[in-house]
Amino acid sequence: MFINAMGLILADHKRIQLGELSRPRALAAIPFAGRYRIIDFMLSNMVNSGITCVGVLAQQKYKSLMDHLGTGSSWDLDRKKQGLSLLPPYINSLNLDSSDNDNLSGLLDFIRANRFRNVVIANSNVIFNATLNDYVSRHEDSGADISVLFNRDGFKSGPPAIMLGMDRKGSIKDVMINPHKPVSNRRSAGVVILSREILIDLLNDNAARGDSDFSVESLLRRYMELRICGIEYKGTLLRINDIPTYFSSTMSLLEEKTRRELFWAGLPVYTKVKDEAPALYGPLNQVSNSFISDGCVINGSLADSMVFRGVTISAHAKVSNSIIMQDVYISEGVELDHVILDKNCVIRPGIKLVGQKDFPVVIGKGAIV
Repeated sequence: MFINAMGLILADHKRIQLGELSRPRALAAIPFAGRYRIIDFMLSNMVNSGITCVGVLAQQKYKSLMDHLGTGSSWDLDRKKQGLSLLPPYINSLNLDSSDNDNLSGLLDFIRANRFRNVVIANSNVIFNATLNDYVSRHEDSGADISVLFNRDGFKSGPPAIMLGMDRKGSIKDVMINPHKPVSNRRSAGVVILSREILIDLLNDNAARGDSDFSVESLLRRYMELRICGIEYKGTLLRINDIPTYFSSTMSLLEEKTRRELFWAGLPVYTKVKDEAPALYGPLNQVSNSFISDGCVINGSLADSMVFRGVTISAHAKVSNSIIMQDVYISEGVELDHVILDKNCVIRPGIKLVGQKDFPVVIGKGAIV
């Protein structure tokens, strides 16, 4: 079922940095859940909703994102018309004279060129699995200028938190960022819906004022001049705001309830396909309660962990409560507990790394320890 809406995913978030994990890549391109990137979930939501035109606004470090998205074929978005568009800064030669890295002329061109009635704009730090058709319909029926999805987890996931004050009719009357005393537990889910015409007017207004900031937050701050309504999302929603929330969100996938709502709800999560041989388990392996992706070789002990593709865990190594990303090599006798290893790391024999739940040890991409 196709809907009269286009999608726009914001690949970066100026308030969110994940240290070594976001240093070489955009927030949206950070690996998650064994074989996915964070952007895969929101992009799949839009495709499952019948949205056939999606733009990805990337301001910096977008090479990894480009490699992952490609032509959009993995999401059935490699089309002659519309499809998937990556919108980096400096979309044309006229922008090279500007010193402003946040130039949004490419976004304006994209919005003007695709004549859909509505635009669904989403941050890339939220993970859930749902279709958006009902929310778009409710937005149109409400007559609001902008509709925003929210849930009621309050300050649970820490900053940055956009808290919403609402009246009985569902209209937004107050927007606060990381308030000391929140007026309610309603927290923006980072997804807004508005008409294409209103979005063009807002972008033109920003340009006329010399304001290059474009974000969900900047749209919600206009609650005094526009009618903004809230729509509650009641399903499972994970937020990635920093290293601890990235770690806890990943570990929550080891719980059956979370896996059922994110992966087994009848809505597929698409990603770039990579053909790998099945994981190989050696005679000395001891594995419990872990996600293990294709192409791995497991000869050691593994418990309560997320393991991406092509990982080798050598004999007598002990890994627990950890996230091991693609093509990591863990040598014999290594002990890891509450550790995040980025891609292509090598851990030499006998190394012991121990972190804590709220302060996991993070090793950057390609490091040799």
